[in-house]
Amino acid sequence: MADMWLTSLFAFLVGGLFCVIAQILIDLTALTPARILVMYVVLGVLLGALGLYEPLYDFAGCGASVPLVGFGGNIAKGIREAIDRDGAIGILTGGFTAASAGCASALIFGYLSSLIFSGKPKKL
Repeated sequence: MADMWLTSLFAFLVGGLFCVIAQILIDLTALTPARILVMYVVLGVLLGALGLYEPLYDFAGCGASVPLVGFGGNIAKGIREAIDRDGAIGILTGGFTAASAGCASALIFGYLSSLIFSGKPKKL
């Protein structure tokens, strides 16, 4: 029981730290949220390529896997596995294979949400 609380605490702290860093970048720089999101995905790919993402995931669980850093780490892992399995062609196919379920889910649920809810343009 204590392990569950400790794991939850680490997940909250690491995921929260990613959010705090993003908010600081939004508030103190000219970076747009879209650029910060891309930066987080690239950071995840780099951490995965350097072998640093797995230890972070082991420590923080969902705090490291749910944010966009986890998406990037998943892409790097898929590329690494595809290279081991298929050779150099895995560089091009591994990321798509690893990320396909998440991308498909986002498209399907986004479409379903658009059918249920009606969006309104933001007034400036």
